[in-house]
Amino acid sequence: MPSDFEALVAEGESVPTAGWDFSWFEGRAEEARPPWGYQSLVAERLAGADRVLDLQTGGGEVTAGALEASGARPSTLVATESWPPNLALARSRLAPWGGAVAECPDEEVPVAAASFDLVVSRHPVVTPWSGVARALAPGGTFLSQQVGPGSVRELTRAMIGPYDVGTGRDPQVAVRRAEAAGLEVIRLEVASLPMTFDDIAAVIVFLRKVIWIVPSFSVEAYLPQLRALHRLIEEDGPFRATSERFLIECRRAT
Repeated sequence: MPSDFEALVAEGESVPTAGWDFSWFEGRAEEARPPWGYQSLVAERLAGADRVLDLQTGGGEVTAGALEASGARPSTLVATESWPPNLALARSRLAPWGGAVAECPDEEVPVAAASFDLVVSRHPVVTPWSGVARALAPGGTFLSQQVGPGSVRELTRAMIGPYDVGTGRDPQVAVRRAEAAGLEVIRLEVASLPMTFDDIAAVIVFLRKVIWIVPSFSVEAYLPQLRALHRLIEEDGPFRATSERFLIECRRAT
């Protein structure tokens, strides 16, 4: 077991984590997808939008896929991203549509007022509601898939023990903040979805990639917990967790 554990840890530490491409996890971890199909919804909204803003785009994968699927060619395409390793990926992926990617903090929306018909954001770290409302033109739409409260809580507890989930990612809190910013919420859907991790390498890559699950995560700091979880997987099979997601769509009044 020790050699297997050490090999899996080394593998988990070696996998690149830039961008939001999760194809590496195939055969190692699974997560059910929300029923609404976020990328397809973005593709549908692109058909009626000429000026598009993608907040916290990651590596640009989701919006690029939606653009390709829709055949849309917006006259203006802008994305923001705060993590430097993602910037080159996003710029490369969005370049075929003339996309510009601005490096800025997640809390900022550095665009002119009323300048976009459609603002999208998948799994934002924070949602700058006042900035979204300011960026939208009258009648414009904000569409976002977000991480719900306590997502993958089972894995967080395995690493840090019991903790307070809090209300920061609660869908109803998002509704109140959207309305306080002057937006009309026209759609809200919530889903709890099963996840499994087949080995400790998959756990390590996930925690390195999705940094808010255990914000202080490093293999060195959590080696005892990782070893215990490895034993649990070896004895009982895949580690099971639950991802929480919600979809929120808002409109700026005309």
